[in-house]
Amino acid sequence: MTERKIALITGGSRGIGLACALELAKAGCDIIINDICDAEKAQPALDEIKACGVNSSFYQFDVSNDEQVQAAVDAMIKEHGKIDILLNNAGITKDGLFLRMDMEQWERVIKINLTSAYCVTHAVIKHMSKARQGSIINMSSIVGRHGNAGQANYSASKAGLIGFTQTLAKEFGSRNIRVNAVCPGFIQTAMTAELPNIDEYLKAIPMKRLGTPEDIAKVVKFLALDTEYVTGQAIEVAGGLMI
Repeated sequence: MTERKIALITGGSRGIGLACALELAKAGCDIIINDICDAEKAQPALDEIKACGVNSSFYQFDVSNDEQVQAAVDAMIKEHGKIDILLNNAGITKDGLFLRMDMEQWERVIKINLTSAYCVTHAVIKHMSKARQGSIINMSSIVGRHGNAGQANYSASKAGLIGFTQTLAKEFGSRNIRVNAVCPGFIQTAMTAELPNIDEYLKAIPMKRLGTPEDIAKVVKFLALDTEYVTGQAIEVAGGLMI
């Protein structure tokens, strides 16, 4: 019997993170989800994952706190023995026009969206290096490629993830560790539900619809499981928005 792969997904209790967890679970991966919420709030997500016939576990920690991350990853390795797939998905927005953006808005978004990827990846990649295999996927955004008014902090954090992705792909390719990024466009989540004038965005999308979390999850599953020779890429999943 083939040993199951273990996937760690940050921000995995809802939205895109949960969709990715379910897609990987359906493919036979055991799933570890992290979130800042408590275990009670994460339980519905764990139940959904277990219904796919795999094991699921939850670790609550702040992804931007290096000490908390290291302790949690050590506990995961002790419990599961390995981590094969890492999806750095946790992220927030604190939007505002640049002249009105204060330091707290800037630093908080950079910390949760970008510094967290350093913290979690730094803890996990040591174990992947010893195993000489692994797949790391960073959740970037089309605004990390093209920018967006009112999102200087978010755009900078997501652009940083692309550079981070490409650098690690070069550093760890010889150890059979692939590192890629996914760049969602406008996806049906709680985050986009707050956007004003959504009809204007739809006019600019050739496919004339918002994406779904499942659209993102399918690309994540491809990068995690279905290819062995794709690394250093930032794949836009945006319905053709930026053509």
